[in-house]
Amino acid sequence: MNTHTIIDKQDAKAVNTGAKAQSSLYAAHEKVFPKRAEGTFRKLKWIIMAVTLGIYYLTPWLRWDRGPFAPDQAVLLDMAHRRFYFFFIEIWPQEFYFVAGLLVMAGVGLFLVTSVVGRAWCGYSCPQTVWTDLFIKVEELVQGDRNARIRLDKAPWSLRKVSLIGFTHLIFLLISVATGGAWIFYFADAPTLLKDFVTLQAPFVAYGTVAVLTATTYLLGGIMREQVCIYMCPWPRIQAAMLDEDSLVVTYNDWRGEPRSAGTKKAAAAGLAVGDCIDCNACVAVCPTGIDIRDGQQLECITCALCIDACNGIMDKIGKPRGLIGYSTLRDYNHNMDIACPDATDDVWGRIDPARVHKPGGGFIDGLKHFDWKIFFRARTLIYMGMWSLIGIGLVFLLLTRDRLEVNVQKDRNPIAVKLSDGSIRNGYTMKILNMMPEPRTITLMIDGPPGASMTINELEGVVGRSADIPVEPDKLRALHVFVTVPGQLAQKGRTDFRIVVTDKQSFETDTYNAIFEVPENMQ
Repeated sequence: MNTHTIIDKQDAKAVNTGAKAQSSLYAAHEKVFPKRAEGTFRKLKWIIMAVTLGIYYLTPWLRWDRGPFAPDQAVLLDMAHRRFYFFFIEIWPQEFYFVAGLLVMAGVGLFLVTSVVGRAWCGYSCPQTVWTDLFIKVEELVQGDRNARIRLDKAPWSLRKVSLIGFTHLIFLLISVATGGAWIFYFADAPTLLKDFVTLQAPFVAYGTVAVLTATTYLLGGIMREQVCIYMCPWPRIQAAMLDEDSLVVTYNDWRGEPRSAGTKKAAAAGLAVGDCIDCNACVAVCPTGIDIRDGQQLECITCALCIDACNGIMDKIGKPRGLIGYSTLRDYNHNMDIACPDATDDVWGRIDPARVHKPGGGFIDGLKHFDWKIFFRARTLIYMGMWSLIGIGLVFLLLTRDRLEVNVQKDRNPIAVKLSDGSIRNGYTMKILNMMPEPRTITLMIDGPPGASMTINELEGVVGRSADIPVEPDKLRALHVFVTVPGQLAQKGRTDFRIVVTDKQSFETDTYNAIFEVPENMQ
């Protein structure tokens, strides 16, 4: 242990404890000025921020060649033509179950991640967290480190203060505008819309959407920040249902940290037993929601793990093992507390004795429990994983086996049937042939029954018989009014079932509709 290292105590206190907890329900909001953390989890957050922001801002500009009859934007929600394009996948309105399935997968995936590592979504990937991290970084670059920002906030208004804060919020607004601008590019061809937008020729809805998203991004990420997670987000209030005793959560291991002492050397000289926590408040200073993880699990904790980085840095400096704050399960924590507290009761933990968990020469005793990867493979996580996998496999199967050709038929109801001059009986049908491919196709339309029946098509001259070739444009629906005629001597009174079959001879794709031919009782 390096006994010469001096660790400054951070002037930081949790905003949800102490005097504030005893004050009025309507106490004023206390600003949080997070200190920059350094370590594994902070690097992981930078990586995830870069990846998620890169995906969001760059995806609309990716191209994907679908041929001359379809847009070449890789990801496009084409509201005008009611299509959703995702690289090689094209989703039609009637196939919305694919989107619903993906949303269900996202929900089950969130349950799976939470049951394994707590609120990892909140701490790393939630848009609120990502943009708040970005805005805090902007503040740090413009206004300085945590102490400089606190001094600036408390200083009287001056030209310097106005300039720094004004420039900071100007960058906030630019980021917010870019956020709203990136969103609208998902709904139209990005280069074309950008040109129309800057030349004031874009639809009003585009400007309105950018304005709303700019305001919400600036307000939620730049102004409200942790208040969104604490007061507006419902997830912290329901996540407990996803956790159990084997879920990994960020934990202050007070079985090795208590009792705290800022003067380790003095305590050792006096023969006092003290824990590893030197009460430096580094974990509080880096917390983006301003809480003290040493107070236990709290609704405000987003499991970003920055307190782990901060504490590990302090432990390295004073020559003690890392992990005073770390990911741990409740089961392991309770086991270790049983060892550290020999006189614990059912209701109140007894006094923690550090000597019971530390070896005389350094390190920890063998009876303590630490992380075991086997907790990932327990009943709850396996059930979630099974559900998630089954939904995914089902969606892939549906995607690979779906039809790209459909026919829909609606029988004329007025009149139900017409008797022609030669005694034949004629029924009318409105047929809609849907070509769900981004290329033109010639579809063969055929009637299978009734006996002796033939058809004529209003939109196509010269078609008389049991089949006809119908040209259909790419990604289009073609409506036809078709008459089916049966000779009088072959017409059977009542209803006769028959089939209408459409076939693409090039791809051998077929769709069938079961129709009826009606002959009223009063028709001879």
